[in-house]
Amino acid sequence: MISANLSAIFYLISGILFILALRGLSSPDTSRQGNYFGIAGMIIAIAVTFLSVGNFSTSLIYVIIFLLIGGAIGAFIAFKIPMTAMPELVAGFHSLVGLAAVFVAIAAFLNPEAFNLGERGNVKLASLIEMSIGAAVGAITFSGSIVAFLKLRGIMSGAPITFSGQHYLNLVLGISIFLLVFYLCKNQLDNIFWTVIAISFLVGVLLIIPIGGADMPVVISMLNSYSGWAAAGIGFTLENTALIITGALVGSSGAILSYIMCKAMNRSFFSVILGGFGADNSSNNTNDKKDQKPVKSGNAEDAAFLMKNASSVIIVPGYGMAVAQAQHALREMVDKLKKNDIKVTYAIHPVAGRMPGHMNVLLAEANVPYDEVFELEDINNDFANSDVAFVIGANDVTNPIAKTDPKSPIFGMPVLDVEKCKSVLFVKRSLSPGYAGIDNELFYKDNTLMLFADAKKMTEDIVKNLD
Repeated sequence: MISANLSAIFYLISGILFILALRGLSSPDTSRQGNYFGIAGMIIAIAVTFLSVGNFSTSLIYVIIFLLIGGAIGAFIAFKIPMTAMPELVAGFHSLVGLAAVFVAIAAFLNPEAFNLGERGNVKLASLIEMSIGAAVGAITFSGSIVAFLKLRGIMSGAPITFSGQHYLNLVLGISIFLLVFYLCKNQLDNIFWTVIAISFLVGVLLIIPIGGADMPVVISMLNSYSGWAAAGIGFTLENTALIITGALVGSSGAILSYIMCKAMNRSFFSVILGGFGADNSSNNTNDKKDQKPVKSGNAEDAAFLMKNASSVIIVPGYGMAVAQAQHALREMVDKLKKNDIKVTYAIHPVAGRMPGHMNVLLAEANVPYDEVFELEDINNDFANSDVAFVIGANDVTNPIAKTDPKSPIFGMPVLDVEKCKSVLFVKRSLSPGYAGIDNELFYKDNTLMLFADAKKMTEDIVKNLD
C-alpha cells in the first residue's frame, strides 16, 4: 500500500517523463530517447496505480493477467506490422483507446460505489458530467477510427461519402448529445446514458466518411487528439492524476499537430474538427485523361543517364516507396550520385504517405542525413532551379491540379512544384490515380518520364546503370 501523497509524487514524475517523451519525439535525433522516457513514465504510472489499490484480490489478479495478455498482443503486432501498414494500425489503436474510455465510463455509471462517486441514481454531478463527456468523446473516437481504419486498409473507398443535409444532421446530433447530458444530470436515467453513447457512435461515423483519402493523415492526428481528451475526461472521473496528465498531453499535442497539418494543407482547422471538409464526389473526373493523353516512358538506363548529367537532383518519396521498401536502395543511389559531385536533397510533403512523419521515419531507417531532408515550404522554390526531380511513389502531393481545378478534392492543398523541374523521373507501377482517387496531371507533362516498375526494383536497376 502506498500513501496518497507518495502516489501523487510518482504520478507527477511520470507526467514529467511523458512531457520529456513528447519533447524527444519532436526531432528524429532524440526520438529514441523520447520513447525511452515514455516507456519509463508509463511503467511508473502502472506500478503506482497497482500499489495504490492495497489489497491484492482475485479481481486484481485477473486485471494483471489481462494486462499481460494485452501487452503481449501489442508487442507481437508492433514487431510484425510492416511500416506501410502503420497508419491503419495507429487508427486501430486509437479506436481501442476510445472504446476503453467508453467501457470505464459505463462501469463507473453502473457501479459508482466502486469508484467512490456516490450511489446508483445519485452520482456526483461533476463525476456524471465527466464520465458522460468522456464516454461521448470515446465513442466518437472509436467509430471514427474504425472508419479511418477501413479507408486506410482499402476495405472502404477512400473517396468522400457525402449526402444532402449532412452537416445539419451532424449539428443536430451534436446539440442532442449536450441536451441529453444536461437531462442526464437531472434524472440519471440509464436509457439517457445509453442514448448518449449510441448517438456518439453515429457521430463518429458521420464525421469521418466525408473526408477523402488525401486528407487521411489529418484525420489520424485529429483522432489521436480525441482519444487523449477521452482519456483525460475519464481520468477526472477516476481521480487519476496520471491519466489526466497523459490524456491532456495526447489531446493537446494531437490538436496542435492537426492545426499544423491543416495550415500546411490550406484546410480549416475547425472544419476538420467538425468533419466538414470532405470533397464532392462529382469532382473525381479525370480518369479518362490517361486514354486521351500520351505519356513518355523510359527505363533505368534513361533515368541513370539524366541523373549522371545533372548538377542537382531532388528526391520526392511517397507511399509507393514505403510499399516497396525502397528506402535503402534509394540511399545507395543517392550515395553514388554524391560521388559524382551531384547535389541531392529530399523534398517531404507534410502528408506524404498516410500518416504524419511517415517518409521521415523511412528515410531515417535508411540513415539518410537529417540536413538533406527538407519540408515543402523550405524546398518548393528549389524545383525551378533543379535539373532532375526523382519522384518515387508520391502521387497526390505532386499533382498540379491542386492549383488549377477548383472542383478537385485536393484543390487548395499545397503541393510540391515538381513540374517546374527541368526533368521529372516518375517511378510508378501504372497510371492509376492516387489515394484521393484523381488522375495526376504530372504524368502527361512534356518534361516527365514515367518509369513503370516496382520502386525498389527500378531504383536498384538505376544504381547498376550509374556505375
